[in-house]
Amino acid sequence: MAESLAVNVGIILLATVGIYIGSGWLEQSSDTLSSYYGLPLVVQGAIVAAVGSSFPELASVVFSALSGSFGLGVGAIVGSAIFNILVIPALSGIVTHDDIESSRTLVYKEAQFYMIAVSVVVITFAMAVIYFPNGAPLTGRVTRPLAVMPLALYGLYIFIQYADTADYEAEPVTDVNVLRQWGTLVAGLIVILVSVEQLVHAVKFVGNVYGAPDFLWGITVLAAATSLPDTLVSVRAAKDGRGVTSLANVLGSNTFDLLVAIPIGVLIVGAAPINFAIAVPTMGFLTLATVLLFTVLRTDLSLTDGEAYGLLVAYIGFVLWMIAETADLTNFIPGA
Repeated sequence: MAESLAVNVGIILLATVGIYIGSGWLEQSSDTLSSYYGLPLVVQGAIVAAVGSSFPELASVVFSALSGSFGLGVGAIVGSAIFNILVIPALSGIVTHDDIESSRTLVYKEAQFYMIAVSVVVITFAMAVIYFPNGAPLTGRVTRPLAVMPLALYGLYIFIQYADTADYEAEPVTDVNVLRQWGTLVAGLIVILVSVEQLVHAVKFVGNVYGAPDFLWGITVLAAATSLPDTLVSVRAAKDGRGVTSLANVLGSNTFDLLVAIPIGVLIVGAAPINFAIAVPTMGFLTLATVLLFTVLRTDLSLTDGEAYGLLVAYIGFVLWMIAETADLTNFIPGA
């Protein structure tokens, strides 16, 4: 058992490196191809960039659902959202040694829509428990009709972005090796798929060894590993002096994860079980983390070094809480 545990921990580390490499290829090629084909900003931002940096989370939901551990995939999405909200802005501020500039559009428009996205996911889970109970208390099945509701909201998100950028005119780009870029994109997708598939199985094995629910391992280990692409994109943008872009990537990726990644997993498998008693406390923390981020961003429309460290401390507190739940030191999450 000890040898198998060590092997699976090694697989987690190698798979994380694979996600890092594959996501870099995917983001670079998708960005280049978007410019070559003259795609409008709404497509580049809300679709291409979001899918590129969020593809590991999407793959984790799909593989988790196919392996009968949908809770692991949902945990990865919620955990990734918490990681993105607290850790990525914090690292961006700490690495750049400067304040991260925000904007009123980011704070008000993106904040409001993102909070609606969180609410819709919670409502979807609640409807699963009410209309499709799974036998045990506060459990249910998320069905395909229910999964359409978050997807429809994401369609509204794209429409809103399109309305704001309808006058966009692309600059012609011709110096691109199209076949090479498409090959890089496909290679990145394959590397990510293989890495995430191995990562899901390894995380599930380690979780079983310690007797922890899939959801809790997904919300910590799997979430942190699949959030690497978002971290790299946002930190790089912050170092280049594009603070708004750095923060917008975090919000756009989280919106995609909640409204698209989870429903896609359900659409593939037909129906997926959900434990409302486990999902709600962590979704509640995600809401509090979002409120904290937008509170510090609204003060002077910037993120200072002190506020960045505060966000990092909040995430460390979240991880300690998850460890306490796993060790039965706290019982805010029933069955954890």
